[in-house]
Amino acid sequence: MSRTLSPPPLRSHWLLHCARLKRRVLISCGRRRSSVLLFSSCPVAGKTVSGVFRSDAAREHYGQYITRFLYHGENGLLSCRVYDVPLAVQKEARLLLFLDTEGFDNLSCQERVTSAQISINLSREEQNQTIPHQSSPQTWHVMYADRYTCQETQIDGAPEHVRFQISMLNPDAAGNPLDHFSAEEAGLHSFYSLLMVAYFVASCIYAPPLWQALRKGGPMLTVLKVLTAALMLQGTSVLLNFIHMSRYARDGVGTPLTGSLAELCDMIAQVQMLYMLLSLCVGWSLSRRRKSQCKPLQWDSTPASTALALAVVIAQGALLIWEQFEEADHHSLHSSSGVCVWLLMALRVALAVFLASVLYQIVSAERSALKRDFYLSFAKGCFLWFLCHPVLVLFSVLLNEHQKEKVVTIGVILCQSISVVVLYQLFLSRSLYWEVSSLSSVSLPLTMSRRGRF
Repeated sequence: MSRTLSPPPLRSHWLLHCARLKRRVLISCGRRRSSVLLFSSCPVAGKTVSGVFRSDAAREHYGQYITRFLYHGENGLLSCRVYDVPLAVQKEARLLLFLDTEGFDNLSCQERVTSAQISINLSREEQNQTIPHQSSPQTWHVMYADRYTCQETQIDGAPEHVRFQISMLNPDAAGNPLDHFSAEEAGLHSFYSLLMVAYFVASCIYAPPLWQALRKGGPMLTVLKVLTAALMLQGTSVLLNFIHMSRYARDGVGTPLTGSLAELCDMIAQVQMLYMLLSLCVGWSLSRRRKSQCKPLQWDSTPASTALALAVVIAQGALLIWEQFEEADHHSLHSSSGVCVWLLMALRVALAVFLASVLYQIVSAERSALKRDFYLSFAKGCFLWFLCHPVLVLFSVLLNEHQKEKVVTIGVILCQSISVVVLYQLFLSRSLYWEVSSLSSVSLPLTMSRRGRF
């Protein structure tokens, strides 16, 4: 037998949401003795993993791949609970911990089993293994093997499965092994906490005047509605992520529903913003060609601009959905790998180039200095929204493995939130908005100055 399968590469979360939680839900079905198999081709990246040890899976893949975890510092802990100790002893069950899985495909079964840095015999109901001290975060891979794993002959009958629960813990601030977050996730919970506070403070300050501006209407009412909806969806996604991370900090599992809803809210916000930005740019461009200058800066939707915006929105939506399925299969190293992710970043770069060309044509033909300033500020908000992800991914190449995902995740959230605020400030700024709206300056929130700048 020569069929082998290397454990998949590491991925955290920015996504630590949907994909990981879906896998945990599937594996937890093993508790109910369902037909779910825990093969090395369907691993989990969890911190508390429940399922079944299967001798047939371990024999087919030269070890049943369970999960991985980035340990850091000292006093890291792996705790394994076995629910049928006599069966585990009869099968000579053991856990194998590896620091490096490179070249696994070239190893024989016996060589793979004996190359483990740590071997844990599952002879008691609960086994606790301390991870050796390491100066920098390192990925430990966990596999299962038993007496049948390297057996040449066929297994007689169908061996029973051993139910298990594995918890992996890093040291907390006091040095005690109580932290469910691996090294690539450390700090995300605090980030979402601070972001929640920032959203709450901003909503208390700007929600009343913004509501008044929306009630009074005006030529930019549709734009303001879309921006408000996108901002609310972003805030909802942050809240759901915070709830998930809070639960995750306690049990290492989190809540699958909130993680999925957070991803859904973020996807809808992405689609809304893309449709609005494309519709505005293309609509303004077509409006200028028709020599209609009565309301040059308002949302001027046309069949052509709507069709183009819808086509690109559908393309981005398909790529986002594909990304979710790809995460569920665990094909990507981090948020910058995987075919769909690269296609998504290429689409955003192409859209930034397209918007730049459209806005350049508009600005070149514009005589009003105030309107040129308006278009240039609008371009800055667009570029920040579309280019933050590709730029951060390129920058993450220079970082360590456990820092990449956090930098991309935190950076994209902050940049896109800033982009929405920049567009808010632009469309509600008194110095530029005064030309296209009859709203009083008293009702305009987010203004940079209370005094006129004309």
